[in-house]
Amino acid sequence: MGNILEIKDLSKHFDDFIAVDQVTLNVKEGEFVSILGPSGCGKTTLLRIIAGFLKESVGDIFIRDESMKGISPEDRPVNIVFQSLALFPMMDVYENVAFGLKRKKLSKEEVAERVNDMLTRVGLLGFEKKRINELSGGQKQRVAIARSLVMKPSILLLDEPLSALDRKLREHMKVELKELQREIGTTFIYITHDQSEALVMSDRVAVMNKGFLEQVDTPHNLYNHPRTGFVAGFVGENNKFIITDKSDDTITTDGGWELTKPGLDFVPTVMFMRPEAFILQPDEHMQDVVRFEPTIKTILFDGANTKMSVMLKSGDEILISLPQNAKFQGLKEGDTIQIGVAYDNIKCYKE
Repeated sequence: MGNILEIKDLSKHFDDFIAVDQVTLNVKEGEFVSILGPSGCGKTTLLRIIAGFLKESVGDIFIRDESMKGISPEDRPVNIVFQSLALFPMMDVYENVAFGLKRKKLSKEEVAERVNDMLTRVGLLGFEKKRINELSGGQKQRVAIARSLVMKPSILLLDEPLSALDRKLREHMKVELKELQREIGTTFIYITHDQSEALVMSDRVAVMNKGFLEQVDTPHNLYNHPRTGFVAGFVGENNKFIITDKSDDTITTDGGWELTKPGLDFVPTVMFMRPEAFILQPDEHMQDVVRFEPTIKTILFDGANTKMSVMLKSGDEILISLPQNAKFQGLKEGDTIQIGVAYDNIKCYKE
């Protein structure tokens, strides 16, 4: 499929502050793309420029090959679901979903047909007469999405719509929202600071930092092959080490830990290792593995996500995933354990 959205060399300046810095991004028809980044990175500013609420300082946005310069928000083929949802509490579910259609002065019959079809798609048929205050958080979420999708936008923009939900409902809505997007086929651009939301739902994720797109990639590649130190540290859990020296294939951390990392043709300043990358009691015949014997400092029980904090002789502390294996159930604080990590799972960067 072709590109439905093209963002070309887009920047937004607020006096001397650059909120969006030379962003270029193409989105395919029917794709679910998340823009992921910490608070203040520029992702909501970028969304508001796409929607037409803010004017770009430099660059352009094209939707279906048409420049959006000078096109007002109401005339752009996009719709937006805000973090606050912005539902009308004095209206019932049907009236909320029908609101935009009635403003376009469609016939009563067409309004009814499109609203009922959309309520069926989001699983709310039969809720037409319910007031907004009678709905659960997840139901309100679906009403807001239905109200936007019923207008048949080319692109649906979602500005952190799950952030107000409790954790359990948020986990449920992540799956529900992805399934809904697949069924309807509308292009979704989703703004979030929550890496789990981005990784679970998206076809591709654009990681934003200080107005700049650090990496645009599939969730799998983003997690397993981060291109920058920022992406490595921001996406997923990681152990971060500051590197103070590199001599041949030996790296030394600021804590004094010396380890082998062959093949580096540059002098790195930071190193990352994911908790699940560590091998407990590695086989002595395994090759291309760094081995060390730390002491268990703390075991952090969390069911299948249990981890332990271990301390190296150098003083470096590492967080390691603990396999749910009877072989390791007897481990306790103060024990010394053999650990290994493959060279390929040691990620080094310049910062």
